[in-house]
Amino acid sequence: MPTKTEYIESIGRRKTAAARVRITPSAKRSVTVNNKAFDEYFSTKELQSTVLSPMEDLEATYTVTVVVRGGGVASQADAVRHGIARAMNKLDAELRGTLKKKGYLKRDPRKKERKKPGLKKARKGAQWSKR
Repeated sequence: MPTKTEYIESIGRRKTAAARVRITPSAKRSVTVNNKAFDEYFSTKELQSTVLSPMEDLEATYTVTVVVRGGGVASQADAVRHGIARAMNKLDAELRGTLKKKGYLKRDPRKKERKKPGLKKARKGAQWSKR
């Protein structure tokens, strides 16, 4: 009977993006997002550094598998960062202080405001004319 690989799973969210993250200890670090290479999915260096920021202080290596849905690319990157940080917190409780100080464990609650009746958008009204 094959042995089951142990992993830690967590969920990260941002706006409408939700990322399911699985972290498995391994010999070398690799990250796959939606069955694509990490640098292929997040093409800019800014998004790549956002995603990997919770793991930069670690000397241990992990394989990270992510399934992310919804939102835009930047929102997905933040959701993946949130999920990785939550998984790292489950993995090692001593990391909680540094992750919390950097703000990686806090879910960004900002969402698009709903449209109100009588207005064109959430806050934009019709232009007033004197005559």
